[in-house]
Amino acid sequence: MSLITHPNARELSKSVRATVLVFKDPRSQELLSRIERLAPSEANTLIIGETGTGKELVARHIHHLSRRGREPFVAVNCGAFAETLVESELFGHEKGAFTGATSNKAGWFEAANGGTLFLDEIGDLPLNMQVKLLRVLQEREVVRLGSRTPIPINVRLVAATNVNLADAVVAGHFREDLFYRLHVATIRLPPLRERPGDILPLAEFFIEEHCRRLGYDRASLSPDAERKLLAHSWPGNIRELENAIHHALLVCRHQVVAPGDLHLVDMRPLGPAQGQVPHAVSGVSGVAPPSLESALLALFEQNVANLYEHIEETVFREAYRYCHGNQLQTGRLLNISRNIVRARLEKIGELTKA
Repeated sequence: MSLITHPNARELSKSVRATVLVFKDPRSQELLSRIERLAPSEANTLIIGETGTGKELVARHIHHLSRRGREPFVAVNCGAFAETLVESELFGHEKGAFTGATSNKAGWFEAANGGTLFLDEIGDLPLNMQVKLLRVLQEREVVRLGSRTPIPINVRLVAATNVNLADAVVAGHFREDLFYRLHVATIRLPPLRERPGDILPLAEFFIEEHCRRLGYDRASLSPDAERKLLAHSWPGNIRELENAIHHALLVCRHQVVAPGDLHLVDMRPLGPAQGQVPHAVSGVSGVAPPSLESALLALFEQNVANLYEHIEETVFREAYRYCHGNQLQTGRLLNISRNIVRARLEKIGELTKA
């Protein structure tokens, strides 16, 4: 079994990112083999995976295995900056370039010079910044905000996303030329539910790690607890598993984790009320069905025209209303990019009402 850990894992205890990856499941071993084959190249790399699957860990491992391994590794979340600050953060600025620019400042590309720049949530990058990023990748030089002097850079770019960038291209919110520039080498991280062979090794790692941190004697999982872990869908992936183990160690007795100690939330899609679906769906049958599956069966029996579009439109509209018209919160609720949310809302006419 192979293991990758984040160098600053304990500092990320409240983060949504994964802090460790194991490669025991056959699918994970195939993934590790692909990573090891791609890492030595200089190709731009796109990592695709759900939140909490370990995208940054994979990016760091790619950097470590490359000939740039002794040079800087710089990780940047594209969705963490205000749109007005993205250019300055990525490409730097000169003194006086804007109000508050009291000194020259190098951007993240310059900071990563010679090494690897990891751009997480690349789909959240505004279109005007996508144009400038594409030029930097083509010309291999940056121009600081407020300057006309190009600065040569030697950076390998690794980007990551938890959404389908091809959809964003079709929707007009991600540049097709940038997509193909990033799509040279692609790594898809399967969610934890699709690599069950990694679940128990990860759980054992987290038990040992948190027992050490808490000063506890070594705990163990009961057979029933193991079965519960293997049966869970893990919508939060590795991060959710670590939090579940941490909680279980705090409440378990006699250093044995029982099923009741595992606080797992069933995130299978349900409606706003217990076991109900939104009114836009339940209204088809006239009775609020007990689950999303039942609602879908009712829709199938009604032979609704354009069924897929109807379901998709209902999901986006209800999520947008639930988030009180906040696109960013809607994206977080649905675990997709704000760009995708905006494109879907424009398509169904919700934004014209704002």
